[in-house]
Amino acid sequence: MSGTVVSNVFRTSGVIAATAAGINFQSSVVTGTTLTAEAGNGYFINTTSNICTITLPSSAAAGDQIVFVDFARTWGTNKIVIDSNGLNFQGQDDTYTVAYSTSGVTVNIVYSGASKGWTPISDDVVTDAPVSPPTQKAIIGFGALLSNSAATGITNLVNSSGVVASDTAAVGSARTTNACTTFGGDKAIFAFGYQAGQTNNVTAISNLVNSSGVVASDTAAVGTARYGPMATGYGADLALFAFGRVSSNYNIRNLVSNQGVVASDATGAGTARYKGDAVRYGSAGQAVIAFGGRGGDANTDNVSNLVSNVGVVASDTSGVGTARIFIGAVSYGGDKGLFGYGEASGASVSMTNKISNTGVVSSDITGIAQARKSLAAAGYGGDKGIFAFGNGNSRTNLVSNSGVVASEVNAVGSTREDTTAGGFSTSA
Repeated sequence: MSGTVVSNVFRTSGVIAATAAGINFQSSVVTGTTLTAEAGNGYFINTTSNICTITLPSSAAAGDQIVFVDFARTWGTNKIVIDSNGLNFQGQDDTYTVAYSTSGVTVNIVYSGASKGWTPISDDVVTDAPVSPPTQKAIIGFGALLSNSAATGITNLVNSSGVVASDTAAVGSARTTNACTTFGGDKAIFAFGYQAGQTNNVTAISNLVNSSGVVASDTAAVGTARYGPMATGYGADLALFAFGRVSSNYNIRNLVSNQGVVASDATGAGTARYKGDAVRYGSAGQAVIAFGGRGGDANTDNVSNLVSNVGVVASDTSGVGTARIFIGAVSYGGDKGLFGYGEASGASVSMTNKISNTGVVSSDITGIAQARKSLAAAGYGGDKGIFAFGNGNSRTNLVSNSGVVASEVNAVGSTREDTTAGGFSTSA
């Protein structure tokens, strides 16, 4: 036994009990599907991969205490189930199901005697989970040059004040209509798209961007080659690419690990489409995918799909705002997003739709600077955003931390369309 010895008020066994401060927390994190718990111990339970069923001692004395901690904040995805092993739990026998399925919970139980049995003395949720620092910079990359329509792999860095740098020479295969997103908290990844000079030559290659904004050479293709996917971060430091098109639309997704490894195709949800966009919202790692097209000017969508903090894409949410394609999305305010511009009924438009911190898409806000489509968009500076380039446009628009789009400023670097952008670096 370890801990501070106190008066044996609740014990009936004659064994001296340790205080709560003396709980013997086990050094090994529990990751299995079962655990046989012992009185006086504390356990860190990691349910990232599976539900864990916990069997309590078959006999207990009043004052026996056990603590269970949600080690990875995943009980909301994979719960713990407590088997009271013949004893009562809060006055009910062990035929009753006892489960905890809220992320961030610490459960502290004490045995009170035969009548009520095991009783929680606390089962509090730790709501203020650590939040990774926001990205401070952005990178704009790839696309088709407005000067000659040639595909390119050049990039432009955006600093934490929203200033766009001149061109960085291309690394990796030139392509257009690809997608980019943040992963790992401070890095980015470009993936998929059309390869240079061949309209139907789609690819699934990717290029990682490190925390200094340096683009790596091509990583071998994983997943279905396609153009126009939507990309977003989710969870604490993960990402995904969803939807896309070749000759038809794909309803698939590819998850990206916090090391930048792209997974094979997984079945998607919602209306299959391409060239919408996606953005994070809230403080729990959620995201939303919205807008896009299904081929042809008349087949545009304004539906949205929420993405959970474990990368599950939900079914369609009824559309809000003007249905359109070739849009961009930025984060702002630390927990909200903004979809902007695009093409509706065959014409470029100037409008935005805000995303609340609960993932609700607002109605159109019109008259936002010059109409354009096929532009790049990303967050920067921790709580602001930038729209850049696009069809018929060689300028940028900064977005404030309250979601206000500023007037246009002259662009730096080669102007292009069908380009993309993502955030990187947590250092200003």
